[in-house]
Amino acid sequence: MKELIRTNDAVTISFAESLLRDAGIEFFVADQNMSIMEGSLGVLPRRILVKPEDEQAARRLLADAGIGETSGGS
Repeated sequence: MKELIRTNDAVTISFAESLLRDAGIEFFVADQNMSIMEGSLGVLPRRILVKPEDEQAARRLLADAGIGETSGGS
Protein backbone atom coordinates (compact mmCIF):
# COMPACT_ATOMS: atom_id res chain seq x y z
CA MET A 1 0.00 0.00 0.00
CA LYS A 2 1.14 3.54 -0.76
CA GLU A 3 0.49 6.46 1.57
CA LEU A 4 -1.37 9.35 -0.05
CA ILE A 5 -1.91 11.68 2.85
CA ARG A 6 -1.25 11.81 6.57
CA THR A 7 -3.25 14.25 8.64
CA ASN A 8 -5.17 14.63 11.87
CA ASP A 9 -7.78 16.80 10.11
CA ALA A 10 -10.97 14.71 10.15
CA VAL A 11 -12.58 16.88 7.46
CA THR A 12 -9.70 16.32 5.05
CA ILE A 13 -9.79 12.57 5.67
CA SER A 14 -13.55 12.46 5.12
CA PHE A 15 -13.30 14.53 1.93
CA ALA A 16 -10.50 12.35 0.55
CA GLU A 17 -12.46 9.19 1.39
CA SER A 18 -15.48 10.54 -0.48
CA LEU A 19 -13.44 11.47 -3.56
CA LEU A 20 -11.70 8.11 -3.70
CA ARG A 21 -14.92 6.18 -3.13
CA ASP A 22 -16.74 8.12 -5.88
CA ALA A 23 -13.82 7.46 -8.27
CA GLY A 24 -13.92 3.73 -7.51
CA ILE A 25 -10.42 3.72 -6.03
CA GLU A 26 -9.98 1.27 -3.17
CA PHE A 27 -8.34 2.73 -0.08
CA PHE A 28 -7.63 2.03 3.57
CA VAL A 29 -7.59 4.54 6.41
CA ALA A 30 -4.78 3.52 8.75
CA ASP A 31 -4.57 4.53 12.40
CA GLN A 32 -8.27 5.38 12.45
CA ASN A 33 -8.86 3.58 15.74
CA MET A 34 -5.77 5.02 17.39
CA SER A 35 -7.76 8.18 18.21
CA ILE A 36 -9.94 6.07 20.49
CA MET A 37 -6.90 4.74 22.31
CA GLU A 38 -5.35 8.18 22.69
CA GLY A 39 -8.57 9.69 24.04
CA SER A 40 -9.84 11.30 20.81
CA LEU A 41 -7.47 14.24 21.17
CA GLY A 42 -6.62 14.19 17.47
CA VAL A 43 -2.89 14.09 18.16
CA LEU A 44 -2.14 11.00 16.08
CA PRO A 45 -2.58 11.52 12.34
CA ARG A 46 -4.55 9.14 10.15
CA ARG A 47 -3.18 7.92 6.85
CA ILE A 48 -4.97 7.11 3.61
CA LEU A 49 -3.37 4.22 1.73
CA VAL A 50 -4.03 2.92 -1.78
CA LYS A 51 -2.73 0.09 -3.92
CA PRO A 52 0.49 0.94 -5.78
CA GLU A 53 -1.26 0.66 -9.16
CA ASP A 54 -3.87 3.26 -8.06
CA GLU A 55 -1.40 5.73 -6.56
CA GLN A 56 -0.98 8.04 -9.57
CA ALA A 57 -4.71 8.31 -10.28
CA ALA A 58 -5.47 8.86 -6.59
CA ARG A 59 -2.80 11.56 -6.22
CA ARG A 60 -4.08 13.33 -9.33
CA LEU A 61 -7.66 13.16 -8.02
CA LEU A 62 -6.71 14.62 -4.65
CA ALA A 63 -4.52 17.32 -6.22
CA ASP A 64 -7.34 18.34 -8.57
CA ALA A 65 -9.59 18.67 -5.51
CA GLY A 66 -7.05 20.89 -3.76
CA ILE A 67 -5.91 18.40 -1.19
CA GLY A 68 -2.16 18.79 -1.08
CA GLU A 69 0.19 16.13 0.16
CA THR A 70 0.61 16.66 3.91
CA SER A 71 3.29 14.05 4.36
CA GLY A 72 6.28 12.86 2.48
CA GLY A 73 4.26 10.04 0.97
CA SER A 74 5.87 6.68 0.43
